[in-house]
Amino acid sequence: MKHIHFIAIGGAIMHQLALALKKQGNIVTGSDDEINDPAKSNLAAAGILPEVFGWFPEKIHSGLDAIVLGMHAKGNNPELLRAQELNIPIYSFPQYIYEVSRQKQRIVVAGSHGKTTITSMIMHILKDQGQQFDFMVGARVAGFEQSVQLTDAPAIILEGDEYPASVIEKRPKIFFYHPQISVLSGIAWDHINVFPTYENYCSQFEQYLSGMDAGSRLFYNAEDPEVVRIVKQSAGHLDAVPYRMPEFHYEDGQAVLDTSFGSFSANVFGRHNLLNMEAAVSVAAAMGVDRENAYRAIAGFNGAARRLEKLFANDRIVAYRDFAHAPSKLKATLDAVREAYPDRELIACFELHTYSSLNEAFLSQYAHSMDSCDKAFVYFSHHALSLKGLPELAKETVHSHFRRSDLEVLDKKDDLERSVAAALTGAERPVCLLLMSSGTFDGIDWNSLSSHQIS
Repeated sequence: MKHIHFIAIGGAIMHQLALALKKQGNIVTGSDDEINDPAKSNLAAAGILPEVFGWFPEKIHSGLDAIVLGMHAKGNNPELLRAQELNIPIYSFPQYIYEVSRQKQRIVVAGSHGKTTITSMIMHILKDQGQQFDFMVGARVAGFEQSVQLTDAPAIILEGDEYPASVIEKRPKIFFYHPQISVLSGIAWDHINVFPTYENYCSQFEQYLSGMDAGSRLFYNAEDPEVVRIVKQSAGHLDAVPYRMPEFHYEDGQAVLDTSFGSFSANVFGRHNLLNMEAAVSVAAAMGVDRENAYRAIAGFNGAARRLEKLFANDRIVAYRDFAHAPSKLKATLDAVREAYPDRELIACFELHTYSSLNEAFLSQYAHSMDSCDKAFVYFSHHALSLKGLPELAKETVHSHFRRSDLEVLDKKDDLERSVAAALTGAERPVCLLLMSSGTFDGIDWNSLSSHQIS
């Protein structure tokens, strides 16, 4: 049993790691200046929600075994400064996860997109096949009560993020896991506040592969030219195995995998998701699962939260939400829905919410990314710009970068609701409504909005 203190315990993954360590029997405390649900309720239920929000250096004492430092904490955080004075071991959460999984087989899913989905798919297959494993994944996955689990299982499945680990450890999180098996799913420039050029961004994955132990297994997306380039350049010492788009067809909007073991109907759709399935099946096979059984298991996967997640459906409308925010993710999600629902009117709403997407220097990357829908709406809030310390954006500027003349750009929640309601009301055929954001569209109740427009 150890006493572990979390600085910035309210983060999505930070609080899940805190819960997992508490469940192991450790003493867990923490601080944060703001904690919202679901973290607030989860921490309260576990008895480790801070009584008062804020930073309190008196919480830091020599009896602590470790500090876990969240990305939300600044360099001048008074608790961090006190911990440094007392020479208490300080870890970012990826560093601490490595510390508690040194003796395990570590499987890391890396890349610009598909990480959460592939990680979730691997978890689904292994659970279906009765394997014991730990995990860390960035979304709620059906069949799992939490998104971080730490036990005495022999393996751990980790979603690998290229974002910096903490304010005092600026290297990407993926650098700290040292996997024996990894996936590289795709490369598309992101996080321009940290990686100001595409070359700088790509170099993170080059360093990641170069740092893996010789002979480690790497499954890589052979249909992504940038992935292939980086693998050729940096993975010569690895057992690099390509994966590709599986054979498939659609039956009444449902994707059917055509494998050497027979056909398997899948509960998810879209070429990017079927490609993700191939990565997950390959990893599961490397972990000892029979490949045919892996296909049978993955056919029952229903998706991770906010990854082409069906919100509601009736005779006139089906609605999905997705976490898509980078240009490549946006286009892949739209193409997937268009392919699955070719006869429906596709109405797509995208929220600019991340630092990159709200940055005028990055907006040109979105050119033609929303071309495959019938009606396209882009929304951003001036409050989000302010929170991220970015200058004001003009709607006309946003419009010009998407290179679609009939695109409607809105910067007020009420205007977005009215425009989408009008599009739903005016639809002459059944509709597919696709909502894409890493945020919440400022809390719009889409179910209520749609139910009032299409009966």
